[in-house]
Amino acid sequence: ARQAWIDRPLGAMSEISSSAAADERGLAGGGKGPSTGPAAWETSPVEEVRLTVPDGDDPTLPVWTFRMWAIGLLSCALMSFLNQFFSYRTEPLVVTQITVQVASLPVGHFLARALPRRKFHVAGREWSLNPGPFSMKEHVLISIFANAGFAFGNGNAYSVMIVDIIRAFYRRSISFLAAWILIITTQVLGYGWAGLMRKYVVEPAHMWWPSTLVQVSLFRTLHEKEEFTGGSRQMSRSKFFLVVLICSFVWAFVPGYLFQSLTSISWVCWVFSKSVTAQQLGSGMKGLGLGAFTLDWTAVSSFLFSPLISPFFATVNVLVGYVLFIYVVMPTAYWGMNLYNAKTFPIFSSHLFASNGSPYKIADIVNQQFQLDTEAYDKLGRINLSIFFAISYGFNFATIAATITHVGFFYGKEIYHRFRASQQEEPDVHTKLMRKYEDIPAWWFYSVTALSMIVSLILCTVLKDQVQLPWWGFLFACAMAFTFTLPVSIISATTNQTPGLNVITEYVMGLIMPGYPIANVCFKVYGYISMSQAISFLADFKLGHYMKIPPKSMFIVQVIN
Repeated sequence: ARQAWIDRPLGAMSEISSSAAADERGLAGGGKGPSTGPAAWETSPVEEVRLTVPDGDDPTLPVWTFRMWAIGLLSCALMSFLNQFFSYRTEPLVVTQITVQVASLPVGHFLARALPRRKFHVAGREWSLNPGPFSMKEHVLISIFANAGFAFGNGNAYSVMIVDIIRAFYRRSISFLAAWILIITTQVLGYGWAGLMRKYVVEPAHMWWPSTLVQVSLFRTLHEKEEFTGGSRQMSRSKFFLVVLICSFVWAFVPGYLFQSLTSISWVCWVFSKSVTAQQLGSGMKGLGLGAFTLDWTAVSSFLFSPLISPFFATVNVLVGYVLFIYVVMPTAYWGMNLYNAKTFPIFSSHLFASNGSPYKIADIVNQQFQLDTEAYDKLGRINLSIFFAISYGFNFATIAATITHVGFFYGKEIYHRFRASQQEEPDVHTKLMRKYEDIPAWWFYSVTALSMIVSLILCTVLKDQVQLPWWGFLFACAMAFTFTLPVSIISATTNQTPGLNVITEYVMGLIMPGYPIANVCFKVYGYISMSQAISFLADFKLGHYMKIPPKSMFIVQVIN
């Protein structure tokens, strides 16, 4: 029954997918078929992929349509604006790619009904505003459009924070040209080497990208029609999805607006309302959250993006790490050791403090040239962190080291093998189906990388007085990001967890160029976001790989965004 479900075609593509699959597998035209069962490459070795991703393809489905461009560009611009606008909230409201997947479906069906079907002939090719029903491949490209607008992290361009720092925090100015180049180059830079990593983290079947499978399942739910036998009481996937969507939408207003205490119900704080220690232990917002629980899904998903997406072993790893860090390391460091004079400052805070516990006035120790004023710093004293902030930074260093060792021990031989003989390995069914489409020339990625690096070098030389980052600092940041892209993308592709370079990059630049805060954050953004964007692009490539989107179409869509 499972195999029959896996092999079933996608709606109207039954004849095409069956014959294409037969041709690809050698089962038609006198090809060599399996003896006792399907060969390993005929399906995926990952069970989740076999149960989610269809192993057929309909190359006749329209991809480049007016509907795709109109909805895609609009959704990209709208997501970019909304996520940037809401990013300034303490608890940001994040509009994700899945939101666009759901919202764009009725719009696509409406355009398929409303647009004229008249055909035009342009450059010898037939073209129409309305080539037929709204297809799944159009929907996938719209989703990739939206993901480009979603950027990374909380959905906003990370480098905008540098402009915020300069204008709002230091109350200085930065020219529009310098700010624009900084934002654009940091968003595009990682795309070049993302293309070069595809053979290692997109084509291999065991690099299955859990978050991408969720999107594939949603696409199939929205587009496929399920048939049940007469009298069946089974609920269809689309109906179940609609019920859950309505219920979650209605409930989101309760903890979000009507009763915000549901975000963190700290009964320990209620019982011991006058005890400072109880507030430190029990508060779920400003303390260790001992005994606290939540009825707000946004609070749950903020740690793992979504526990429903991440593999169970990854969720357990995060839980074990959380318990050890919050309930063992933190109390020991704060109450047992008073590490770094921890009791002088709040136990949980991201702010900076003077030695007496008052907020540190950072703007007073930075001069007009965005450099550290050593005399003012000596007068105010050294900067202090809360124990949570300090230990979090320390464990982040351990995370980066663990990423390298984990990938080296578990995937080192395989990476080396694929590097030496990637073209001779037997691909799975999805890779074989994708080889029917023309691949992206490598020089396209080289060109994007070279152009973004040249523009960035102009920023770091001609406009260096505004960003402080020297040209060699930019190249060093690129080297760090490129080095970590492969191991971190492997972690993300197999566990749905993505360690970042945001801490190690600012630490390294702080050692190399102490006293230059803007140079530090620019180095951090180039080193951190370029890698993060590369991983985001790789996830999009995997989505296109599963849904059989022509690679060149994906490239153009991502670059334009």
